Amino acid sequence: MARRYDSRTTTFSPEGRLFQVEYAMEAIGNAGAAVGVLSTEGVVLAAEKKTASKLLDTMKRSEKMYKIDSHIMCAVAGITADANILINQARLAAQRYAFSYQEPIPVEHLLQQICDTKQTYTQFGGLRPFGVSFLFAGWDVHYGFQLYQSDPSGNYGGWKATSIGANSNAASSILKSDYKDDMKLTDALSLAIKVLTKTMDSATLSPEKLEISTVCLKDGSVVHHQLTDKELESLLNKAGVLASDKSDS
Repeated sequence: MARRYDSRTTTFSPEGRLFQVEYAMEAIGNAGAAVGVLSTEGVVLAAEKKTASKLLDTMKRSEKMYKIDSHIMCAVAGITADANILINQARLAAQRYAFSYQEPIPVEHLLQQICDTKQTYTQFGGLRPFGVSFLFAGWDVHYGFQLYQSDPSGNYGGWKATSIGANSNAASSILKSDYKDDMKLTDALSLAIKVLTKTMDSATLSPEKLEISTVCLKDGSVVHHQLTDKELESLLNKAGVLASDKSDS
């Protein structure tokens, strides 16, 4: 039955479903996991990094983490090429807002613009949905630290802790049981590591398999920091999940 209704994004099935959007979500479910955790001191984004080849130079660009503006960053799960288009649009929108109003763009306002673009691609024939989900983390004067998740349909929501990508259901269960409203940044980092340990189906992790970034305030300014391999190694060692032989990764 589904084959009669899944060739176009503009055709609803008798149950009111858009199969092309659901297929895009399935593609994200096969991508590397990404986790976001909101704390009282900032936001933590952690993601599984899947390197296709040992010859690939991953030091020159991030695979899962992207800086949108000085106060906003995001983690992605899904098709990287689709993500690049939307990230470029987000960066342009942020700079246009700053030029027009002489102040940083509010986090939710930026997300609304990106989600409007996503929703448009589910509404017109000849287009396909963007096969990517985002975790947006940022700070603004209106709501402080914020964490948002968006999906290919253009829907989005604010979260205290959430996960996208592979094994997101298992990750959500851990976040529900372990998350606390008064968590510090170090606690959020530990929780993110714990979640990735379960979602990646591995008892041990290595810096080569992870990307972790934080957004926090320092001396009144928003600071975005991506953890180095040395910092990741120290964090994994403290959590007791550091792989003993990194050459096996």
